[in-house]
Amino acid sequence: MPRLGGAGLLPEKKKLSLTALLIGLVTLVVLLTSTILLTASYQSKKISLINTTLNLNFSNAERMSQTMDSLFRSMRSSLEFSAYRLSHGVKPEEINNYLELMRNSSNYFNSILLVGENGVIRSTSPTTLGLAGKKVDSPWALEALRMKSAYLSEPYTASATGRMIVFMSEPLYDENQHYLGQLGGTIYLQNHNILNMIFGGGNNDVNAGGSYYYIVSADGHLLFHPDKSRINEDVSSNRVVQELIKGKSGQMQAVNVRGIPMLAGYSKVTSNGWGVVVVSPVSAIQNELLSHLRITIAYTIIPFVILLLLVILLAHQLAKPFVMLADLMSRVGKEKMELPELKPHWNREADLLTQAVAIAWSDVQKQTSQLTQEAMTDLLTGLVNRRSVEATMNQWIAAQFSFSVIALDVDKFKFVNDTYGHLAGDEVLKQVAGILTSSVRPGDVCCRYGGEEFVVLLPRTKAADAYLVAERIRKTLEASAAPLAMKVTSSQGIAHFPTHGKSREELLEQADQAMYMAKGLGRNRTIIASE
Repeated sequence: MPRLGGAGLLPEKKKLSLTALLIGLVTLVVLLTSTILLTASYQSKKISLINTTLNLNFSNAERMSQTMDSLFRSMRSSLEFSAYRLSHGVKPEEINNYLELMRNSSNYFNSILLVGENGVIRSTSPTTLGLAGKKVDSPWALEALRMKSAYLSEPYTASATGRMIVFMSEPLYDENQHYLGQLGGTIYLQNHNILNMIFGGGNNDVNAGGSYYYIVSADGHLLFHPDKSRINEDVSSNRVVQELIKGKSGQMQAVNVRGIPMLAGYSKVTSNGWGVVVVSPVSAIQNELLSHLRITIAYTIIPFVILLLLVILLAHQLAKPFVMLADLMSRVGKEKMELPELKPHWNREADLLTQAVAIAWSDVQKQTSQLTQEAMTDLLTGLVNRRSVEATMNQWIAAQFSFSVIALDVDKFKFVNDTYGHLAGDEVLKQVAGILTSSVRPGDVCCRYGGEEFVVLLPRTKAADAYLVAERIRKTLEASAAPLAMKVTSSQGIAHFPTHGKSREELLEQADQAMYMAKGLGRNRTIIASE
């Protein structure tokens, strides 16, 4: 039997190619690097989201508590002023009217009581309460009489109506510092008043799965909450509420009384001892983190595959700037951000692409601003256009913001166009626009509504005051040097919200009718709607 011998007869071992080794090493490095980056990105994003949410919630809670504090101080000032007036000059027969005016003008209180030093109710607003001449039996009102000083009750539930009430009062003293009684105002927390309008709900929807706020009393009972069934619930076991009861403000991660982890910002209200809490469920943060992780992985797979295919050609170094730019562009439209500083790159193509992105970004920003401006502006006069003024009116009406509308129409404008041509008519419209702009306050809105008709919005202006402004415009226009051989005059109509209408269409219709009445009475005049 022959003996095996010689190197050529031994089986050769399989060798690992340099290409495979490089690919394996680069793959391992990329995998490890990607894993580290994803983990770091996840943790960094998590910390960032938590801190941002906590800071934002605390900032919102601070802002809301300051708003409530200012509101209660305003209520106290209103009561203090009225108490002084009632004890130093208001005649007995005028008391009922004064209380009605006080209640209706501020919308601070749902009812107001004037109580004598003997505890007998002298007058109420509204008078339909039927309490005049009766003795007060509320322990809060009796406590206010006993203290003979400014008083604010804890929120309590009225036995007769079941409503949660806060009672605020101010003492009455005459010139000789003789105690005359108390002027008190009741706030029904779940009824219509300025406090409920601001803090009673609106977009504060706990079922939406996002952030919401609630307000607690000094002893830890819910006063305002998006879930109305929880009003007056004792939540003093909540860690956040416990901090508020101690008089502290701040932010923390905590579990609420229903076992849900929350990110909370909380702030104490100085004037009444209540607390405002703004919370976001941790689950919302987790969902956002998972979404961020999925997006990150989705955008990492393609660069990873490209790096593997182009490793021999050292494509990794070439791909880095492109990956950075791709990541930057992927965020366009998803979040509001400023273009970061883009540094020059050693690779020519990468450097050119970086410059192109910077130029394109700048052009998009400029075009967006220009389109927004053109969409809201009349190109001929430079005034805002009809779309803009109607949007403004809708906002003011929704906010119950008092204002007046002046509808202005250039007299005999068709005659101007037919006689002097449309270019001359355009010059007249520019002249009217200039006079309007120079005749109103900075906060007023001047609009070319269409053709030769203009609209002026005057915020916080009654019809009588708007009439003075309109007359100033009309007289200035009449006395100005027109670009024609004839004088330029205007007819104007005025309507006031909410006196003359409750909607934008109704206000504009009233102003138009008044303007056409001015034209029918001879033009070059101003008429207030319904006059």
